[in-house]
Amino acid sequence: MMSAEESSASSAPRAAISAKAVIFDMDGVIVDSEPRHERAFMEIVHELGYEDHGLKFADYIGHSDKEVWIDFVAKHNPKQSLEELVAMKRRRVIEIIRREQPLFDGLVPLVKKLAECYRLAVASGSERAVIEEVLNLEGLHRYFPVVVSGSEVVRGKPAPDIFLRTAELLGVVPKDCFVIEDSKPGVAAALAAGMQVIAITNTHSAEELRHATHVVSTYAEIEDLLTPEQVNHPVG
Repeated sequence: MMSAEESSASSAPRAAISAKAVIFDMDGVIVDSEPRHERAFMEIVHELGYEDHGLKFADYIGHSDKEVWIDFVAKHNPKQSLEELVAMKRRRVIEIIRREQPLFDGLVPLVKKLAECYRLAVASGSERAVIEEVLNLEGLHRYFPVVVSGSEVVRGKPAPDIFLRTAELLGVVPKDCFVIEDSKPGVAAALAAGMQVIAITNTHSAEELRHATHVVSTYAEIEDLLTPEQVNHPVG
């Protein structure tokens, strides 16, 4: 939760802002999957016989799934290939998400509301199969005509590639996009793409996300920021 000072700063009078599209990160924004990704990773490495894998999973939040496995392979040289390890973890996290359906409270109403005013997209470092599984929950897929995964761009977050590609597919210039993020690499990527970014404190503290355009702690605050009264929608 934000401190009184941070909350006061967030609620200060705002100038009119310009937006046509809203791009959602997925892990930590749409679905409470960060701890589930870690659980899936830990289960797999333990099943492979590694009790001390020597990696700090928190360092990989906001990055693509493959990056943690690249470092794991470099450290341990397991008999499984990188592709096999990625697939094992993918299957496990899909099983967990399908079973637990951990959508954040307030997320679905927010998406439905924003879909009335904006073009929506998902830009996630997760693999396409995991994204599709999440968007099957509560019929979310119908609200997101554009979906870009980390494997579809050359550089992952904090590089801006995934957001620039998403804007291109939406047919919107970057400056007319808002991004909703929860991670430090995601915030950096959105800003590098020339977009405005709302950071929600689902994963990191407000202080860690302070470089975002806005920092919030609830989905109601996001709706308030992006209501038509606050946003100037460009023509065209």
